[in-house]
Amino acid sequence: MTTGLHPGGPPRDPRHTGSQRLPHQERVGPDVPYVDNRTRSSVITARAAASFEPVGRSVASARSFVRDSLQGWGFADIIDDAVVLTSELVTNAVVHAGTAAEVLCLRSDDGVRIEVADRYPERELPLQSAAVSMGGPDREGGRGLQLCAALAGHWGVEYTPTHKRVWFQLDLPERPVGTRAAGPCLPAELLPLADGRVRVAVVQIDRNGSIGSWNEDAEELFGYPGDHVTGKPLTDLAAWPHTPGTGTGIAEALQLSRWEGSYGIRGANGRVVPVYASHLRVRDTGGAPSTVCLLVRDHERAVLQTPLRGAAPDSTAAQDGQATDPFEVFIGSPAPDDLDGLLQRTVERARDMLDGDAAFLLLATDDETELEVRASTGLPSARQRFARVPVEAGRYGSARMPAVHDDLAAVPSAVPLLGGTGMRSVVTVPLKVEGRLTGSLGVAAEVPSRYSNEEALRLQFAADRIALAVESARLGELQRLRRGSLSFLVEASDLLAGTLDRDQTLALMAQMTIPTLATWCAVYTIADQASEPYLSYVLHEDEERIDGLKALLSKIPPPEPIPTPGARVWSAPSEAAHQAALRTSMRSLGLGEPSTVSSGIGTTLATAATVGGETVVLPLVARNRVIGMLTLGRPTDEHFRQEILELAEDLSRRAALALDNARLYSERTAISQSLQRSLLPPELPQVDGVEVEVIYRAAGEGNEVGGDFYDLFPIRDGAYGFAIGDVCGTGPEAAAVTGLARHALRLLAREGFGGPAVLERLNSAILDEGARSRFLTLLYGELWPQDDGSAVLKVVCAGHPLPLRLRQDGTVEPAAEPQPLLGVMDDLELYEQTVTLDPGDVLLCVTDGVTERREGTRMLGDDGLADVLTTCTGLTAGAVAARILRAVERFASDAPSDDMAILAMRVPGLLKE
Repeated sequence: MTTGLHPGGPPRDPRHTGSQRLPHQERVGPDVPYVDNRTRSSVITARAAASFEPVGRSVASARSFVRDSLQGWGFADIIDDAVVLTSELVTNAVVHAGTAAEVLCLRSDDGVRIEVADRYPERELPLQSAAVSMGGPDREGGRGLQLCAALAGHWGVEYTPTHKRVWFQLDLPERPVGTRAAGPCLPAELLPLADGRVRVAVVQIDRNGSIGSWNEDAEELFGYPGDHVTGKPLTDLAAWPHTPGTGTGIAEALQLSRWEGSYGIRGANGRVVPVYASHLRVRDTGGAPSTVCLLVRDHERAVLQTPLRGAAPDSTAAQDGQATDPFEVFIGSPAPDDLDGLLQRTVERARDMLDGDAAFLLLATDDETELEVRASTGLPSARQRFARVPVEAGRYGSARMPAVHDDLAAVPSAVPLLGGTGMRSVVTVPLKVEGRLTGSLGVAAEVPSRYSNEEALRLQFAADRIALAVESARLGELQRLRRGSLSFLVEASDLLAGTLDRDQTLALMAQMTIPTLATWCAVYTIADQASEPYLSYVLHEDEERIDGLKALLSKIPPPEPIPTPGARVWSAPSEAAHQAALRTSMRSLGLGEPSTVSSGIGTTLATAATVGGETVVLPLVARNRVIGMLTLGRPTDEHFRQEILELAEDLSRRAALALDNARLYSERTAISQSLQRSLLPPELPQVDGVEVEVIYRAAGEGNEVGGDFYDLFPIRDGAYGFAIGDVCGTGPEAAAVTGLARHALRLLAREGFGGPAVLERLNSAILDEGARSRFLTLLYGELWPQDDGSAVLKVVCAGHPLPLRLRQDGTVEPAAEPQPLLGVMDDLELYEQTVTLDPGDVLLCVTDGVTERREGTRMLGDDGLADVLTTCTGLTAGAVAARILRAVERFASDAPSDDMAILAMRVPGLLKE
């Protein structure tokens, strides 16, 4: 049993002078009855608990926790009293007692009980008699209990060995069934505007975030039949406003007990429908939680928006300037790190506090020269959000001082943000922290002379109390944004550095920007200074709109390639889209030329909606030259925020360098490949009476020619020269000697020199290269097809793997003897050997990349090659070369590390059946 403590209550415990010791009450859970001696038995139907650290900001967090809990339970009538009492008791715990505070909210049928416990039981509460009314109004201690006695229906204090707990109970006021809140009667023109029937989509989301139910209004609003979306995650449809490193996601919002706000739902037609949503977390009889979402179109938010009620300026809570001023209790506070939520709630409640038609809040840039629109209500916020205005408004004053404008019609440029909105009077006040301008808060009305200095003072007082929380949340958002930006840029750098392909670099550049930075992206490239920008890549987050977007951008002149750093606005796409949509609409109404394709109307309108918002262009500058432009756009009129543009600028610098590197690599690769191809014979001549097949593989990525080479060329009528060689090493240096050897062989052979003379002169040419010379193994021969079907060969094998002769009976034998290699000694004495190939015989010539193929300690070698060749009896020259290559590749699992050349010559005979 717990006894409510009132002045003149039960006698004091003799062990605790000046305070009342009450029996310890155990905490109760849902549906567990507790009995109070001053109230009838009550059943606890819901509970909410939270702990707060012993820091000053915990007081505001506790107020927000209690406010949100009671709003979720539908107890709007007692929220203000509960928030005031909680604020006092938590202040006593975390500020005066210096300990953590635990707040427990218990809901019952007849009211709400709130308990605030701290961990400092030794410090007893000052309890005076009824005669002194627990201290005067100026007394520092005991005001929390004084407020409890004044506002709560029942309250008490209790001690345990580890905690002190103060509780109070607020009874629900008597009210007729069905009446919850009421507003004044308004003229019809002041009522919220709705386009015909207001449709309220009711969507229930299960604990896993999947859609469990989908009503008919949801089908009408978004175009999806219920059976098509049931079971799918809501995240597949929700277009949640995203900023890198900041904001609450849709998944997190669905886990909150209650949430209201704006986002988008992507409809069946691909368009995003802006909606205003109210989420309520519930549980079924089995205890399974789910979230009920009520959705209306965003401009019909008045249907769902929770009415807000504030304390009067002269309320009891307002008299305590330490923690319970009327505006701060009125404003409330979401989690300190949720900047967007804090700002939106601030402007909405500032508007209501001064009974205005609109309100707005701007945050100052780091240099305090400009203000950025971050939240507004009653204004076309999508058009204005993230727009920037100067701090100094010329002769109309400065945002650093409070200002009241009686009639904006007389001075329309006094507040640029309100231009064209129909607002006539406005009051603005600065947000300052330690004398530094951090923002500006304003409230406007549609009638002139609505506000005076008295309203300016009230708004300034409120702004002073909220400025620190706003700045703290802004710094927290900025820190997360910078952390997210660094992570984004690191990942982008890794991806861009991982490729040297131009097309892949363009694709990566666009894919990294969508949807993190923008809704759509286009990349223009410039081949050289004399070329016009060319539309190279287009990407949209909705793939079905890419073709229409590309067609639209192809019809308008590209942006100017200006090297000035930073983003600049490009209005051409939105203007072209607007004109195209206007022409299409006129054709559909029969006012213009008939449309040839009726389906094109929808495509054109969708494309117009795609690029109807702000478009910015960032130059791609690499090595002091503009090589292209990165274009970012979004479908709404919302401006790009400065942090996003700065992040895009950092990305554009990295992307420009990667794109230029890819261009240079492609150019040099093309040059290298062209030079390499010139080192190999363009094609093999047809030799009458002899089949010839060559297979060539150069080691190294991107290499077409290495240190191995081959050639077959006519010398004179009926005679052909052939060669296969291997220069020491691989790569460009070896390829240079390859070119020298191949062209020298052709020239010397056609001058009539025999095989030994050709190789001796080539040896001298290689040695003349000096330090660039490399030794060379070479098999050179001359081939004469004979009338009887055979072929005569004269060969010189200078340090090269010996050629192998395969006879028709399957025997394999060397066709030459080894001699000294080239490029080592000045004086060489070489000789040639004559070989006759009978019909059906095969001469196989290979480089050491074939014979030295390794797998661990095993090597294919000359014997292994001979064994493979014995299986090729009766095969054509092409089949022989292919079988040799297949055997080499299968000998080891790793890719070959050396160049390989295979030259097979066969005198036709009877083919193997």
